[in-house]
Amino acid sequence: MKPFRAIVSSLLDSLRDLLPIILVIGFFQLAVLQQPIPNFGEIAIGIVFVVIGLTLFVHGLNMGLFPIGETMAYSFASKGSIFWLLVFAFALGFGTTVAEPALIAVADEAAKVAASGNMIEDDEKARASYAFGLRITVAVSVGFAILIGVFRIIKGWPIQYLIIVGYIGVVIMTIFAPQEIIGIAYDSGGVTTSTITVPLVTALGVGLASSIKGRNPMTDGFGLIAFASLTPMIFVMGYGMVV
Repeated sequence: MKPFRAIVSSLLDSLRDLLPIILVIGFFQLAVLQQPIPNFGEIAIGIVFVVIGLTLFVHGLNMGLFPIGETMAYSFASKGSIFWLLVFAFALGFGTTVAEPALIAVADEAAKVAASGNMIEDDEKARASYAFGLRITVAVSVGFAILIGVFRIIKGWPIQYLIIVGYIGVVIMTIFAPQEIIGIAYDSGGVTTSTITVPLVTALGVGLASSIKGRNPMTDGFGLIAFASLTPMIFVMGYGMVV
């Protein structure tokens, strides 16, 4: 009975979260544009699917990804192996990013634009190679970001100084990077915060901070996602300079 009540509660929460979006779209479509909603039946069914999917997704995060992230953080901390903890952090960041659908879409579009702008050969092989290189670059950068973030938690370094230095680096590289790659680099910093990366990395950070004596999960456990958004901009601009 409890699992059923939990799912119903999650369903109502998802509906509440989506309600503002539905109201905004409905208001502008009916009151501002003064047009009927096209394919209302299909849209209604789609909204139902979104609510159900979001409910199951959030419920799955609470049941699976959050606990496994925290458990692995506790396990690595208890073993006292910094090396394997850092290897795991890099692999987690790389693995969850390289297959991110949003990153694949951005990389494919970037390859098409690069080909049309004569930056690369306009053939399928060259576009695929460019897109794959961009994906690997971003994935490596996120892996490196999570590694640095985990090392920061271990050492207890203040996050603000690392973030300030990182964005100073972004500004400096923006001056020297090719104009064609700057927008792609900035967008790459946004698409890395995927639906899988965020819960796993957040759980890893909070679990690690909770398991290390003298660390506060609130002040030390968060911030890994900030690194995951920052480093792709630096790496992709570097990738643009090389390619």
